[in-house]
Amino acid sequence: MTKKITFYGGLFILLVLVNLFFSQRLYGSYHKSLASQKILDEISNESSPQNQFNLSVGPFAIHAYATQVGLADNRTANLKAFFRSYNSPLYDYADRIINVSDKYHFDYRLLPAIAMQESNLCRVIPADSYNCWGWGIYGDTVTRFNSYEDAIDSVAKGIKEQYLDKGLLTASAIMSKYTPSSNGSWANGVNTFLNALE
Repeated sequence: MTKKITFYGGLFILLVLVNLFFSQRLYGSYHKSLASQKILDEISNESSPQNQFNLSVGPFAIHAYATQVGLADNRTANLKAFFRSYNSPLYDYADRIINVSDKYHFDYRLLPAIAMQESNLCRVIPADSYNCWGWGIYGDTVTRFNSYEDAIDSVAKGIKEQYLDKGLLTASAIMSKYTPSSNGSWANGVNTFLNALE
C-alpha cells in the first residue's frame, strides 16, 4: 500500500512539473507572439509606400521581457559591401551616411540609391566637386563641396528640408522636383538600388 501511494505521489508530482513546464512555454510563446505582432504593426503603419523614406531603418529593441534584447545594426556592413562591389569612394563614409540619415530620420538607403542613380556611386562626377548626387548640377552650373563629408551632410540636410519635409516621400515624388525632366527612369533606378540594399 505504501509503495502504491509513493508511486501515485511521484506520478502526481511529475504531472505537475510537466504541466508547469508546458504552461511556461505557452506563456512565453504567447508573449513573443504579441511582441512580434506589435513590431509588425508598427512597421506596416510607418513604412507604407506613401511614407517610403520618412523613417530610419536603425536597430530596435524588443521589450517583451525584463531584459532588453538588442538587434545588431548591420547597416554599415550592408552599405560597405554595396560600395565595395562598385568600387565606390563612399566605402569609407558608410557610417557617416547612416548617422546623417538617422539624424534627419530617413531611410539610410536613400542617399546611396540617389548617388548610384546620379553618378554610379561617385565614379562619374565633375572634377573636384565631391558631388555624387547631382545636387545643384544643371547646364554649366556645378555645385561643389569641400569633401565627401561636406557633400553627405549638405545633401542629406537638403533632402530632408526641401523634399521630405515638403511631403515628397517617394522616389517618384522626389523625382518630380529633383529631376522633373525624367520620364520615370530616375525613380525606377532609385527604387532598384533601394531594393538592392535591402
